[in-house]
Order: sequence, then structure tokens, then C-alpha cells
Amino acid sequence: MHVTGKLRHVKPIQLEDFKFLKSATGRTPKVTIPSPTMLHFRGGRGAISREAYPDMDGFYEDVARCYRDEIRQLAEAGCRYLQLDDTNLAYLCDPKMREGAKQRGDDPDELPRRYARLINAAIAGRPKDMSVSVHLCRGNFQSAWAAEGGYEPVAEVLFNELQVDGYFLEYDDARSGDFSPLRFLPKGKTVVLGLVTTKLGVLEPKDDLKRRIHQAARLVPLEQLCLSPQCGFSSTVHGNQVAVQAQAAKIRLVVETAREVWGEA
Repeated sequence: MHVTGKLRHVKPIQLEDFKFLKSATGRTPKVTIPSPTMLHFRGGRGAISREAYPDMDGFYEDVARCYRDEIRQLAEAGCRYLQLDDTNLAYLCDPKMREGAKQRGDDPDELPRRYARLINAAIAGRPKDMSVSVHLCRGNFQSAWAAEGGYEPVAEVLFNELQVDGYFLEYDDARSGDFSPLRFLPKGKTVVLGLVTTKLGVLEPKDDLKRRIHQAARLVPLEQLCLSPQCGFSSTVHGNQVAVQAQAAKIRLVVETAREVWGEA
């Protein structure tokens, strides 16, 4: 992906999808959109026109402005739950990805802070009653993955400088590291533990899920934790290597486990 000219928000992107979803449910409809960091990380400065943006600050300002316009239109239509899908903060946990960022001329220790400022600017001005979460993903295309590494390199910035309400974190296997980075989570924020994999059809034992939830609860109060699948069952039109019946079984497992751990409320 390359930025070849000045960025602007020409028309709503997710608005019609949201309107349809809202019309089809009595529950809270959630809109999921790519994180604004997606326009920078893969190519860095080299993928952004120097003619359009001789100064990178101007680029970041325009990206944030485009997102604010989109979010404002969603809010006016009634959207009160927004999720940003961000692979890049997760990629910055991977030593190989960090080295790649260095090769492009970026500082992998500074990028999380730069990205936190960008996301904060993108969601600034949202309604006070709009919840915003961020999902960190290491890749999910057709059950594959692209990065590995625990959250430690980004955790302090992720939990304390990023002004969102919740975090959907992959924790389905050893690629995501242990729970120790959760020690940085402040009061008032929620972490959703993605303990149920979306890459394989095998069903996790419920007792194993409960054991891991209580391990995380040694670092974060149980009331600040939730449970979910690790990612989507079909991040692209191609789908993952998980049968529909297995997907349904995994969703039931999440619901049953959550009720037993946290109660019906």
C-alpha cells in the first residue's frame, strides 16, 4: 500500500454496513475498522509520497483527520462501539519485524508511542458514551500467522498511553508470550483474553481456559478481564481452516466458560 497524494475523507466507508447491522439486531452493533497505523508500518517513509508529505507530521495529521470524519459519521448514525484492528503494535513485538522497521529507517522503540499518538488523534472527539477497543493481531490469513513474540516491548505504551477502553489480545498459543505484560494495565480498562484459537478446529478443554483466566487474574482483577476467540474465524473472504460447526462449538465454549467464571450478569 502506497500513499501517492494528499489524504482526505471523500465519503463514508462503513456507514451503510453499520446501518444494516443496526437494523438486524437488538444488541449493541460493533463496527470494526483497520487501525490508522496500517497506512504507515508496512512501507514506512518510503511508501508515502514525499511530494504530498515532505513532513511526516502532516501525514499523521491528515490520517487522523480522515478517521475523525469517518468516526463522526458513524457516531451520528448511532454507533457506540468501535474496534480498531491493529496488526502493527503486535508486529512490533516480533524481533524480525522490529529489525525490518529499523531497516526502513524507523525506531521500533519509538513507533509504539508515535502510533499511540496517531490513534488517540484519530478517535479524539468521539462521543463520551462510545466505547473504543483495539485488537492486536499477529496475522490470521487462512489460519496462518505472520509474527510472534510477547507483548512486553509495547505493553507499557499500549496500556497507558493509548486512550482506548479495551484490548482484544491473542493468547491462544506460545507465540503470544505469557501474561506478565498485563501488569501495566491501569484501573478502568479491560483486557479480553483471546484464549480460544480461530486457526484450528480442535476444541480447547474448558478447565484449561479457566486455569489460564485465573493465571491472568493474578496480575489483573478478574472484573477487568473477559474471554473471546483469539481473532476472527474469517479475516478474509478465503476463510480459515475451521469448519462452521467447529466455529459454533468454539463460540458456545466461550459463552459457557464466561458464564461459569464471571456469572450470568
